[in-house]
Amino acid sequence: MDIRQIDEGFAVTGQISPDDVRDIAAAGYRALICNRPDGESPDQPDFAEISRVAQKKGIPIYYVPVVSGQLTQDDVDAMAAALDEADGPVLAYCRSGARSTNIYGIVQQQKG
Repeated sequence: MDIRQIDEGFAVTGQISPDDVRDIAAAGYRALICNRPDGESPDQPDFAEISRVAQKKGIPIYYVPVVSGQLTQDDVDAMAAALDEADGPVLAYCRSGARSTNIYGIVQQQKG
């Protein structure tokens, strides 16, 4: 994992695996947000698989899938709701971390 800190309570990374959840919890992240739709790549683990492991570790996980290049206001609203509900610090992931970074930036712009 290549975790990139965006601000004090939010970081992004590329696709995670179920095995990464233990390390994410140990690093102090208290919530996960998945911004990658299932089935985008044949080798990507399904959200449900990662969600099961996160729940066992007591980490809330939110599914806010954003189709690459097709960000909508509904996506932004869903991300804002997940961030409002999450008790950070939060780690969001997608294929590379770029979508998670972009949608977070838009949410922050709309808040301020």
